[in-house]
Formats: sequence, structure tokens, C-alpha cells
Amino acid sequence: MIRQRPWAAIAAATLLNLPMGSLYAFSVLLKPLEESLGATRSELSVVFAMATICFTLGMNMAPRLFNVAPVPVLIALCTAGGTIGLALAATASSLVQLAIGYGVLFGICGGAAYIFLQQGVNLLVRGHRGLVNGYIVSLYPAGAMIAAPAFGWALAQWSVRGTMGGLAAVVAATGLAATALVLLAGVQLPAAGRQAASVGGTSRVWIFWQIWTVFFLAAAAGLTVLSQAAGIIVAYGGSTAMALAATTAITGAIAAARLGGGWLVDQFPIPVVMAAAHVLALTGTIVLTLWPTPVVSLATLAMIGMGYGFISGATAGAVAFYWPSSDYGRIASRLYIAWCTAAVTLPVLAGHLYDLSGGYRLAVIIAGAGNLLGIVLACGLPRQAPATHGTDDVRRDSPDARG
Repeated sequence: MIRQRPWAAIAAATLLNLPMGSLYAFSVLLKPLEESLGATRSELSVVFAMATICFTLGMNMAPRLFNVAPVPVLIALCTAGGTIGLALAATASSLVQLAIGYGVLFGICGGAAYIFLQQGVNLLVRGHRGLVNGYIVSLYPAGAMIAAPAFGWALAQWSVRGTMGGLAAVVAATGLAATALVLLAGVQLPAAGRQAASVGGTSRVWIFWQIWTVFFLAAAAGLTVLSQAAGIIVAYGGSTAMALAATTAITGAIAAARLGGGWLVDQFPIPVVMAAAHVLALTGTIVLTLWPTPVVSLATLAMIGMGYGFISGATAGAVAFYWPSSDYGRIASRLYIAWCTAAVTLPVLAGHLYDLSGGYRLAVIIAGAGNLLGIVLACGLPRQAPATHGTDDVRRDSPDARG
């Protein structure tokens, strides 16, 4: 029998997901890429959108590849693909080459590796699944926090090509280490097993769409904050220095909230955690609408972002409670489509509304309406079994569970 080491699986996920999380720090590279390629801001925004879409595509391709090859081979292939993609981006002489390298290859390989590693962790870890999954989803914003100042330093030392080449080297090194750790962990990805049709009398299909919508509504507001926090704070009268510092702080707060959201579903009912997260974000939108000042905008944007972070961590933990561990990657990858959809809806609409009105007030009100709907939907979710730490326990409590 293969000896399994959960700590090695968690370490592998940490090593590879942190540099992959630099995707969230792409904005730091915008100006030097404009100068290097002669591209416009809107053209580079398309490259980032492609990376986001391809990341989601990679996540949804991953479950179909679980039994195609051993996990270390799959991680090695993702590492190779991501490294090649970044190398192409580093040597890009055209926008098309940048889009293929960064948008397509780096995006798809990053998304697939994320699901391979998260599925492996969920197969090995038996307790505190909410906390563990909250930790994993916190790695991407944490990686962006590390990447943003690292990119700034590298750009001052070298060109944008050297910076992206350095990122390629980091992905290659951490990917090789993650491959070795996955082999040491003894991760094997099984095919999806039989599962009960419901949890506590509630259809799993209905549960999926409830969580999908709750996650989407929180992510739409949160990603608007992540993508436009600096612009929003300046629009409410804040200084540029204040806006930049607040952006970094808000990103850190979201990373911490993702970890906290996972931990909370180990301690409290999932509907309570998700509804409370939306209440936090809704409170932020109401306060910002009533008192639109620079200091208030800083605090309330953090509240909106943290509401999204708590939901993100709680969603990752909820999958571990509502579905068997063998189905984790399949369900999680489909739920992350909500994240991708959110990224191309309210943040884009917020920018358009700003162009029309010169402010973000209407976008904030729309986000608040979404939070209100999220509270209602979250309250309708079933409670996981008390004092348990895994999906199998929830399934045994289900009246429809089959042996």
C-alpha cells in the first residue's frame, strides 16, 4: 500500500499556487508592456481576460484528465506548459505571442494544476477540510501580494522581459518541487464514485446552483473592488498614494478572509457563514452610499472585498462537506465558472458606468443589491452535520445516502 502524506500534498499546492497567483498582479506589468509592445491598455486587458477565461477552462479540463496519467506526471506537464507560456510572453514581439503564451498556456496550465493539487489535498486530508480548502484558495491573492512588490523590484533592475523570464524560472523551480512532493504524498486521483442524490433532503443539483449564485454575487462585488479599488478611492476624493496603499491592504484582507471563510465552515453552519459574509459586504455598500468620503471608502471597500473572501473560502469548504472527496475537483471546477463570469460582468459594467457618470455610486448600489439576494439564497442552504469534518459524515446523515 502506498503511504500517504497529507503535509506533502499541502506543501505542493503551496509551492506551485503562490507563483501562479501572480496572475492577480498583472496590472503591475501593464505600463512596461505597453511600451515594449506598443499595445494599448484595452488590448492588454483582453490578454488578461483571456488568461482568466483559460484559467477557468483549465480547471474544468482537469477532472477529465484524472485517470489519464499519474498525478506527478500531470503536475510536471502543467509546470512545463506554464513555463513555456511565460517564456513565450517574455520573448513576445507581438500582442498575439503574448496572448498565446500568457493568456492561453499560462492560464490553462495554472487552472489545471490548481484543481489537480486541490483534489489531491482533499483526498488525503480528513479533518478541518474547511480550513485546508480556505488556505488553498487564499494562496492566489497571497501570491499576488508577493508578486506585486517583486515585479516592481524586478522591473527597476531589468526590463519587463527579464521580469517575466524570472517568473518563468520561478514557476519551473516550484513546479519541479511540487511534482516531487506530490509523488512523496502518494496522491492518486480516482474516478468519481457513487453519491447520494441529496443532502438532508435537499437536491445536490439545487445546492450546487445555490452555491454557484451565492459565490457569483459575492465575487462580482469583490472582483470589482480588486480590479478598481485604486480608481474608486480616487473617485471618492482619496490621494493616489492612499489608493495604492489601500489596494495592497485590501488584497491582503481578502486573502485572510478566504482562509477565515474556510475555517468558519468547520465551526459554524455553512448557510450562517455565507449569509453573514454577504451581510458584511452589504453593510459596506450601504455605508459607502450614505457617506462617500475617502476614509469611509477605504474601510467599506475592505468590507466588500472581505465579504467576497469569506464566501470564497466558505465555498471551497462547502464542497468538501456536501460532496464526496472523489468528486471535489469536478464540482469545484464548475463552481469556479461563477468566478470567471463575475470577472467579466460587474467589473466591466462598473467601468462603463464610471465613463457615463464619472463615479461609482450606481455600481456600488448594484453590488449591494447582489449581496441582498445572496443573503436570501445562502439562508436556504442545508446545514452540514454538526461536529464533523468531512463529506462522508454529511452523507451518512443524509436520509438518501446509499451504502
